[in-house]
Amino acid sequence: MLDRTIDILSDLIAFPTVSSDSNLEMIAYLATQLEAAGAKVDVFLDETGLKANLFGTLGPEVDGGILLSGHCDVVPVTDQPWSTDPFKLVQDKGRLYGRGACDMKGFIAATIAMAPVFARKVRDRPLHFAFTYDEETGCIGAGHLAETLTDRGIRPNVCIIGEPTEMKIVEGHKGCYEYTTHFHGLEGHGSDPDQGVNAVEYAVRYVMRMLELKNELRGKAPLSSRFEPPWTTINVGALNGGQVHNVIAPKAHIEWEMRPVQTSDADFVKQSLQRYCDNVLLPEMRRVFPEAAIETQTMGEVDGLVPVDDNAARQIVAELTGVNGAGLVPFGTEAGIFQKMGMDVVICGPGSIAQAHKADEYLSCDQLMACLNMLEKLSDRNAAPF
Repeated sequence: MLDRTIDILSDLIAFPTVSSDSNLEMIAYLATQLEAAGAKVDVFLDETGLKANLFGTLGPEVDGGILLSGHCDVVPVTDQPWSTDPFKLVQDKGRLYGRGACDMKGFIAATIAMAPVFARKVRDRPLHFAFTYDEETGCIGAGHLAETLTDRGIRPNVCIIGEPTEMKIVEGHKGCYEYTTHFHGLEGHGSDPDQGVNAVEYAVRYVMRMLELKNELRGKAPLSSRFEPPWTTINVGALNGGQVHNVIAPKAHIEWEMRPVQTSDADFVKQSLQRYCDNVLLPEMRRVFPEAAIETQTMGEVDGLVPVDDNAARQIVAELTGVNGAGLVPFGTEAGIFQKMGMDVVICGPGSIAQAHKADEYLSCDQLMACLNMLEKLSDRNAAPF
């Protein structure tokens, strides 16, 4: 089974499914593999027609069942010093190199390799597969898939997301809210600053207010928080604006994110920034240029995975892997979207997040074998009640 999985992984890596590009060829490949195993497969295109989610089911079309979930997209390889072709699998000394090998085509390959086994053993409860687009850019595909499944009345009981956790069980992570804030000022000559509205300067002041809020959030950490750090964080990823030394910058934009441990923190940050714009920045800008504006574009607001006491997914995966206990991770996934639908969710997959997004990304054969062992036990257990 390992050799078959590696062959599938080689095929998947060959699809250059960077988030900015189409994933349709990979989705078609996955659909063909699942249909050959006897699954009922639906493919849902996005509004552009260039990307799609896949949802497949083995077994009866009834409520419940287990969902195995993964995302198709990968991060870019531009300007990364790869030793080999990133879109061609290279096997060397027990490691499988290639973009997406770890994050997270290895898990997807394992589920596809196991599909015929699942098909032979499935009984009165369904086993589902969900493969999504644009996880790396705000979990957009999973959000759309959740809407589709809800509209169709489909809701599995349990979801296992195969993000790389070294096959450890993860039951929680913070949310990830991403924004771009645009500043529209008035161009002018740098020698007469009072006759213009410098968008870069106001963007800098906005960032300074965010840094104040960043410090205030440290005091808002819930006493019961198990996250590290235990408070909501803010990060300014980029500030862009202006063109040359002697021109007042008419436009600027900030790319930023926050990782809330509770939704009240996100509300606090957004409301505080809006008040600062309405009461301080915009009045100053509009005294010189009435059309001045500050606009925040929501790139994505992905809920975190909230640890809960009663979690059937955690219990099942613990039985399958023999792992005791469950932890938290700092990175985000699609898990909160499925949890919000009412599923019990855990994250457990092969590989280390330390290898993700880097040049020479790899997945060890040992980790892939451990994943296959878990899925083999899942196939034996699938008919049992849960």
